[in-house]
Amino acid sequence: MLTAKERSLLEALEKQAAEHGIEIVTVEVVGAKKSPTIRVYIDTPEGVSFDELSNAQAWINDIMDELDPFPGAYTLEVSSPGIDRPLRTLEHFERFAGETAVVTAVEPQNGRSKWTGTLAGVRGQAIVIDVDGAQEEIEIGNIKRARLKGAVDFGS
Repeated sequence: MLTAKERSLLEALEKQAAEHGIEIVTVEVVGAKKSPTIRVYIDTPEGVSFDELSNAQAWINDIMDELDPFPGAYTLEVSSPGIDRPLRTLEHFERFAGETAVVTAVEPQNGRSKWTGTLAGVRGQAIVIDVDGAQEEIEIGNIKRARLKGAVDFGS
């Protein structure tokens, strides 16, 4: 779940992202209030190259300069989502159905607030995750944080 500040930054960036053929996966504001770090995760259907990161850093920086989101200094980081890709929208959950994810809820349901399992898709405004053979539906508005659980195969 994004804060109001993160949502406003995301909305401002998404307008230009489409023109550049880039998806803004999510925006995070972390660190000290006096000098926060704004993390912008981007992706494309082909993945993210160094050149795309460099180009995106330039136009995202221009937007941040216009918005001046924080008084004083802040740090801007633009990166690919990595193997532990954040999931934010229903479309993200649908696209990555079949993958393992970790989902944390704002409000507990059925006695738990964190699930690790296989994404099974979307039903209405809820995501469906298969945990130990049972499917759990979690309303998108009740998701605090969700990420793919990356796995690295080092071969045999």
